[in-house]
This record gives sequence, C-alpha cells and structure tokens, in this order.
Amino acid sequence: MADIDLFSVGKTFTGTPALQDITTRFDDGEFVALLGPSGCGKTTLLRILAGFEEPSSGRIRIGTREMANAETGAHIAPENRNIGFVFQSYALWPHMSVRRNVSYPLEIRRLSKSAIATQTDAALASTGLEDYADRMPSDLSGGQRQRVALARCLVSDPCAVLLDEPLANLDVALRASMQGVFTDFHKRTGATMIYVTHDQAEAMAMADRIAVMDQGRIQQFDTPQILYERPKNRFVAEFVGRGTVVPVQEFKHAGDAHLARIFGTEVAVQSAQQEVQVSHVCLRPENLTISENGDLRSKVARVTYMGGKYLLETVTDCGARLFAETRARFDVGAQLGLTITTPWAFLED
Repeated sequence: MADIDLFSVGKTFTGTPALQDITTRFDDGEFVALLGPSGCGKTTLLRILAGFEEPSSGRIRIGTREMANAETGAHIAPENRNIGFVFQSYALWPHMSVRRNVSYPLEIRRLSKSAIATQTDAALASTGLEDYADRMPSDLSGGQRQRVALARCLVSDPCAVLLDEPLANLDVALRASMQGVFTDFHKRTGATMIYVTHDQAEAMAMADRIAVMDQGRIQQFDTPQILYERPKNRFVAEFVGRGTVVPVQEFKHAGDAHLARIFGTEVAVQSAQQEVQVSHVCLRPENLTISENGDLRSKVARVTYMGGKYLLETVTDCGARLFAETRARFDVGAQLGLTITTPWAFLED
C-alpha cells in the first residue's frame, strides 16, 4: 500500500481540457470517492492513475515511485503499476471459471502453482466466493460477477484498487448490498481504494473522503459530513444533498455571532473563521422549521413521502425554492411560516 500524490495534473483531448491543475493526495489505506456529474473528469482521472491515459501536464507518484511525468515523458505502463482496476462492465472472461478468472493474472506472472493456489483461495475467501469457484460467469448474478472482478484485482496484492462506477449495472437492492461488501472489504484489508461514482448517496455511505469534481477540477475534498455541512462554494452546496443557495444582502459580526441578511431578514449563520465576508448561504431542510411566526412566508409546491416524514418543496414570495422536512402532512398550496436556523455561509470565488 502507498500514498498517491498528484502534482498539477492536467489532461487535454483535442484542445479541450478534461482535467485542470489537479494537485492532491490520497492517503495510504484511504477509501476515496471521486464524485461529480457526467463529463466532470472523474473517470479520466481514474484512467490516468491506472496508466490507461497519460497526463498532458503534471506528474503522479505512488509511494516513492513516479508513475507519470508529462515534462520528462516518463510513463509506467498499467501492468507495471501494481494497481487493481474494477470495471463497470465486470470484464470477466466468459470461457473461464470463477477460479480461473481470479487466478489468471498470477498465471501471466508465471508464479508457482502453489503460490497461485494460495493467493487465489485467499482472494476468493475475502470476497465470499469459495462456493462459486467452479462456476462460469454466465451462471452468476450481477453482484456475484462484481465480486469476481474485485477478487481478480485483489489477487495480486495491489498497492491501490481503482473502481469505475462498479455498481452502476445493479438494481437498487443489490447496490445497497454491494456497498456493504466494498466497505467490509476495505476494513478487512486496509487497501487504498479510489471509487468513481455520480451517485452521492453511494459516495456518502462508503467513502472516508470525497473529492467533488466539476469542469475538470476538484471543487472540494473533504469528509462526507464536512461536504454536507460546510460546502466551500455554490456548486458543492447544490450538488451534495438538498440545498438552496441564496445571496446574502448584508453580513456583519456581532461579538462572536455572525449575522447575515437574507430575504430581508437578519439571521445568525455559521461560517469559516477566516471569512471576513460571505456572499451566500446554503439552506438545508434541517435549517428550516415550520412555525406560524416564521421569518418568511412560503407556499407548498410539492409533497414527497419519505417514510415516517414528508419532504416539502416550498416557494417563497420572492420565488426561491426551499426544502423542509416534517412529520405532519401538508397539502400542495398550503401557506407556511418558516424559521431559519444557523445555515452555513460562504464566500463564492
């Protein structure tokens, strides 16, 4: 296992930047999710880490080994990086049994038969596939095939495991089950795992840290809790969780309190200590309480039952759409009072 360091990594395709100035570190043994909309650069970054693509600028180091350097032209081939890759499509050999699919990377390296058997058995055991070793891929479910793909990349004891939307082809119930498989495996092995997804619930459930990407850049790289509670900019605030970003009309300090005027009302807000000014606040459902004497008036536009509670999408008199949660049922068109409680405020670049 090893740390993964990226220094000013960029990638351009026919003059169009796919990645721009990525400088970050993925720590040894960390489970990192690369999260973002389609076209944000997350899969390109994963392919550069694997060695399937070469960076147009910058360099990459895994542990003490330099894997790529655009300035010198250095580039270590994928097969020499000791990195496992799990594809969305499984990429299993249909004519090989489960055991043979898993052991084949070791056969290519010409290990002894006893070493191949030992390492293959360990990989099968770690993914719960011992009873399926002699089956063919066509006889397996989607979740079982994904386990085979995971076992195959683990059998060589890679320094990192890269996963490109590995659950995208599975149904909702199986996806939830496989999330447990990945997190349990990570805890058992301590492997460094870099996981690409566009599903924020998936990323929030599994990752130690999440790199939120947009337009080829990492917008914020933090724990799931910090991303949700303390977004650094409008994109992260709106992309992660349900949040409405509204402009601040006035901001001031009153002792230890930070006060912002939004919707014509002055409310206490939270913000980073270094901020002497803020421009926007992020209003999450938990920042809004339904009360008759609320800070602002709003009308219910949509009601969604969430199991034991309701999510209300409301529209204020000035046209802003806000989300509130309640255990009481409200009809569409109902007029509400909303009280705003300590939302997060930030300065948009």
